[in-house]
Amino acid sequence: MRTIVWLLLLAVVAVVAASGLGGNDGLVSIYWLGWRTDLSFNLFVISMVLLFLAIYSTIRGLDSLIGLPQRAKRWRLTQRDRAAQTALREALALYLAARYTRAHREAQRAIAIQADTPDLTLDAEFTALAHLLSAGSLHRLQDRKHRDEHLQRALDLSLLTRRPRATEEGARLLAAECAIDDRDPTRALRDLGELAPGVARRTQALRLKLQAARLARQPLEALKTARLLAKHQGFTEGAAEGLLRTLATETLETARDAEQLRKIWQQLDPADRRDPIVVARGATRMSELGAHKEARQWLAPLWDQISRQRPEASEALAQALSNSLLGLEPEWLPRLDAATPAALRSAGLALAVGLALAERQLWGKARSLLLSAANDLQLDSHRRRRAWTRLAQLAEQEHRADEAARFYRLAALADAA
Repeated sequence: MRTIVWLLLLAVVAVVAASGLGGNDGLVSIYWLGWRTDLSFNLFVISMVLLFLAIYSTIRGLDSLIGLPQRAKRWRLTQRDRAAQTALREALALYLAARYTRAHREAQRAIAIQADTPDLTLDAEFTALAHLLSAGSLHRLQDRKHRDEHLQRALDLSLLTRRPRATEEGARLLAAECAIDDRDPTRALRDLGELAPGVARRTQALRLKLQAARLARQPLEALKTARLLAKHQGFTEGAAEGLLRTLATETLETARDAEQLRKIWQQLDPADRRDPIVVARGATRMSELGAHKEARQWLAPLWDQISRQRPEASEALAQALSNSLLGLEPEWLPRLDAATPAALRSAGLALAVGLALAERQLWGKARSLLLSAANDLQLDSHRRRRAWTRLAQLAEQEHRADEAARFYRLAALADAA
């Protein structure tokens, strides 16, 4: 196709030349210092074209000759820039390949090449990235002193880069990760706190904040961060549920009195306050702090649905109620009666209902449920001992000394087992 186009152009030029120059009837006379020269018009045109081409070629040649030093300088600068870029890419590849000593060496070579070339020193972002690679490599090599020096240098240089300062964000995230690995949560939280609000909500930043908060023993802050991560799909559904539950229970454990526990409870997310495991742990902690009535108030909404709860949730609620029976109100009796059918299938639930009925002095109903729980070998020894002990106390109240002694003996055997 290109050949055809060129042939067409050549044909057009030939036609134009034949039409314009074919006659050759013109005459050009040149007078110079008494001399006269006559030229045909065609020869004059051709001579002018050739003269123009000669002048143009001479000017271009002189320009190239004069600009030769500048082009040589640019070529040397390009070569050094290419060498620095190659060293930086090699450092990144070695870092990802876990060859940290060589990665640090290549990053330093890139920095040295740039430092030796004045025209390249203006690229602060390049130097900051090289320092970040060096810092990351030295962190893996446990060289904390030089790592911190490179991190600080990277942060200083990142402030000179254009916005958005991705290098600054990377430097602060790397600094926070290093602080966490050094078991220094205060420094990690400080570095994360200096991030812009949008950057601080990124998944990696939230992961680091979660680790730092847990390391700093701030379960409430860790819980809020974990909930944000779960919202951003930073965990699988199962992992998020388990982590949130663990953090919520750890948060409740930090309370030192009932008033503090109430404040923490109000700070929890509504979803946490509906979780049976979290509610059970909160009620147990409230009972340990002496507020048994309030503990039962937390348990009541979920206890009304005890038959529809999952086995582990039902077990947790039963244990929580067992620890919160002091001063049990009469209005709990309908709830206990409604839970009796489910208690026949669960030893833990049978123990809780039996203890609650015994607290209300309904000894006949309590006795059968406590016997069922005490004889169930799937129940742990502590709760079986508690069931035998309560049966012995009931027998003592009914003045059956032999039976009480037998129950106390079985309680001792269950505890020994």
